Amino acid sequence: MKRFARHIIAALCVAASWLNAGAVEYNYEKLNYEIVYQWGMIWKHAADASLSIRKTPDGYYSQLVGKTRSWADKIYTVRDTIKCTIKDNKAPLKYEKLTHEKNYHARDVINFTYNYSHTSATCTRYREGRQPSSIQLSAKCQAYDMVSVFYMLRDLNFAQMTTSKPITTIIFSGKEKEQLTIRFKGKKNVKLRDGSKHESYLITFKFTQEGGKKSSDDIDAYISTDAHRTPLLLVGKLPVGEVKCYYKN
Repeated sequence: MKRFARHIIAALCVAASWLNAGAVEYNYEKLNYEIVYQWGMIWKHAADASLSIRKTPDGYYSQLVGKTRSWADKIYTVRDTIKCTIKDNKAPLKYEKLTHEKNYHARDVINFTYNYSHTSATCTRYREGRQPSSIQLSAKCQAYDMVSVFYMLRDLNFAQMTTSKPITTIIFSGKEKEQLTIRFKGKKNVKLRDGSKHESYLITFKFTQEGGKKSSDDIDAYISTDAHRTPLLLVGKLPVGEVKCYYKN
C-alpha cells in the first residue's frame, strides 16, 4: 500500500509535467487535488494534495503535500510532505520525504551526485529511536526521484507521442530503484467531480523493479488537451476498489 501511494505521487508529478508542454521556466504555480476512494457505489473524499513549484537563484524548489481529511484521520492519519531541490537543467539534487502515516514516522533523504552520464545517490532513512540507515543507488543514465522526474518530461512534445513508442526512465524512491514506463493511449473524455467534462489525453504509468517485476498495478492519467495540459484525473486500482485523484480548479 505504501509503495502504491508513492507511485500515485510520482504519476501525479509526471502528469503535471505536461502543463504548457515545452521548455518551461517556472516562477510559481500550485495545483490542488482531491483524493477519492471508491468501493463499488460508495465514494469517499478521503484526502487532499497540492503540488507547487517556485524558481530559486540556483534552480527550482518543488513541494508536494498530502493529508487525509478529518473523518479519515480517525481511521488512518496521513500527513506526508515531499521537498525537492532541482538544478536549472532539471536534474535533481536533493529529495526529502517526511512521512507521518498513523503511528509510522520517517524521514527519507536522497542526495544525488553525477559523473558524466552516470547518476549516483546516497539514500538515508531516519526513524525515531533508531540509527539512520543508508544505501547507495546508481544508474548508467540520468535518474530522478518521485517528484523531479516531471521536469525531465516537461520539455517533451506530448502531441507527438504515439501509442507504439513508450517513454522510460529510472526513479530512485527511498531505498529502491525502479523503472517507470509511460505509454500514450490516445484521447478520451473525462468527467470531474464538479460535473465538468473535458477532452483529455490518456497515458498509463507502469512501475517495475529490476528484473521486470511489476511494483504495483498500472496507473492511468488523464491530461487536458488544451494549452495548459492540466492533469485532470489519476486512477489506480486497490485490492478492493479504486483511488482517484481529481484536479480541483
